[in-house]
Amino acid sequence: MSNVLTQLEAVLEARKQADKDSSYVAQLHHKGLDHILKKVGEEATEVVIAAKDAKLSGSNQDFIYEMADLWFHSLVLLSHLGESHESVLSELQRRFDLSGLEEKANRST
Repeated sequence: MSNVLTQLEAVLEARKQADKDSSYVAQLHHKGLDHILKKVGEEATEVVIAAKDAKLSGSNQDFIYEMADLWFHSLVLLSHLGESHESVLSELQRRFDLSGLEEKANRST
């Protein structure tokens, strides 16, 4: 699966410098961080709504679709900030042997 993320990340990075009229990703980067953050927030809200709807309908199809949108826009955000999905995977790996309560207690406030 991380192969898909690696491939997508390469496409996102290439489109970062593309003409804004030729690429949605280029448009996002051109509009800047605040616009990308707004898109991530919108997608997160759509995930929440789709999850609630999935519980009622018994179908996760729309939820998965919205989650893919959220992941996509999160990857654009990582790219915009000069980070990689590997950074997130490394952080998850670091937390792997910690309980969630222990990890939360170790965070600085």
